[in-house]
Amino acid sequence: MKYLIGMDFGTGGGKTCIIDENADVLAYSFREYPIYVDNPGWSEHDAEYYWTMACETIKECLQKSGVNPKDIAGIGISSAQPCLVMVDKAFNPINRAYNLMDRRATKEVQWLRDNIGTDQIFKVSGNRIEDHPTMVNLMWEKKNRPKDFEKVWKALTIDGFVRLRMTEKAAMSYSAGGFWGIAYDIIKKEYNSEIMQKIDMPIDIMADMFACEEIVGELTSKAAKETGLVPGIPICAGQVDCNAAWVGGGAIEPGDVQINLGTGGILGIVNNNLNFSDLLLNDPYTTNSCNDYITIAAIIGGGQVLRFLRDAICQTESVMAKQVPDIDVYDFMNMQAEQIPPCCEGLIALPYLMGERTPLWDVYARGAFFGLSLHHTKGHMIRAMMEGAAFALYQNFEVMMDKGIKANFPIVLNEGGAKSKLWRRILTDIFNQPTAFLENRVGAPFGDAILAGVSVGVFPDFSIAKEKRKFSDYMEPNKEMNKRYMEYYQLFKSLYRNVKDDYVTLAKLVEKYN
Repeated sequence: MKYLIGMDFGTGGGKTCIIDENADVLAYSFREYPIYVDNPGWSEHDAEYYWTMACETIKECLQKSGVNPKDIAGIGISSAQPCLVMVDKAFNPINRAYNLMDRRATKEVQWLRDNIGTDQIFKVSGNRIEDHPTMVNLMWEKKNRPKDFEKVWKALTIDGFVRLRMTEKAAMSYSAGGFWGIAYDIIKKEYNSEIMQKIDMPIDIMADMFACEEIVGELTSKAAKETGLVPGIPICAGQVDCNAAWVGGGAIEPGDVQINLGTGGILGIVNNNLNFSDLLLNDPYTTNSCNDYITIAAIIGGGQVLRFLRDAICQTESVMAKQVPDIDVYDFMNMQAEQIPPCCEGLIALPYLMGERTPLWDVYARGAFFGLSLHHTKGHMIRAMMEGAAFALYQNFEVMMDKGIKANFPIVLNEGGAKSKLWRRILTDIFNQPTAFLENRVGAPFGDAILAGVSVGVFPDFSIAKEKRKFSDYMEPNKEMNKRYMEYYQLFKSLYRNVKDDYVTLAKLVEKYN
């Protein structure tokens, strides 16, 4: 029997799993890591902890599964994008790592608008600059920390950093390149030399690019000792975490659509359409990263909105969860939200706690409750945030449908907050489409393990992912409830339009007095 390891590094934590050659999951491990927000608009991780977490979770999975390390046939790794880990020649991180919520490079974005132009950047990269792709963060580093920037040997993704520690090779997949942005040509899969010269960015600090399934190196003796594995295990170029989750959920054909409610909320539809939308994200897709793409909606406030409420107002629930076996703090939060009727008796939440990505592209947006009264409780606030995140995802879905993108139903709900039956019901009724809840919700690391299996020939193709897919819950939309939600949805959109300029004023005041 041959076994495969999949690893994913998200915004809020990292996960590892081991599967066998039947694609059955034998072990799973998770570690949450802190998010540092020391300055307004900043969002960082301790990069060194990525490697610590990788070693710990691999060892835990080996122990849980009883698998002999000699029988591990391959390793696949993914991470949330955009992100950035800068390293020196000794593979040590330079400063903290950027995660996808970081929005500090606003001046660099404006410089790009003024000096290169959004049309040219979109033509080359297939994506907007408002998402703060990795390249704008590199520009910020070069301008604001030039002495540190001089030490940079390679600029990597999070998964690229872990892969470097494993193989001593600096490599990045085509699917990560889509989030590098600015000068990365999403069609040609290479850096545009003209734009690289204009932004004065040395191309030699960029990692080598590979198709997702290509083997880029083997586990070194040093890395094997630290992870509890054996030297020589092949490691592929990997993929973006949302792609990994969707592959793991069986999305392998054009039209397949899934929603993840991890730290962020992600909706994706597989397609081979080169007519990209400038309101959404566009990225090469794992199953054919040289030719196929996935159209992505990415909101910042997915599961993160509940994590925020957990830490801010649910301390009692956190204490209770420690006393009750098999129930976590989110279960207690759901119990309260389930007591609240749809639309929360007039309470609407804007879930923009760290700005917003698609389709608003507003770095200044912030969260808000509208309609809050003495009648409302903690349960109202929890449900309102769930509905706010669902409204934000639906706003993206409208853009996709207007673009003529084909969608295969049901919408598959996968990972994170989707385990909440209440949240699934909210999404089903707001989208007015059938949904199905994935039963084997290992998520992104499972998709990474599948990719590793394809890379080393354990699996002939990705069809095993759809064969292993099972649904534990299928929902049909409530048409009457959809009508009510759509009235509130119009108000939801109106609220943002009314305060959009005020967000900019607020940001200026924060900058002035902090």
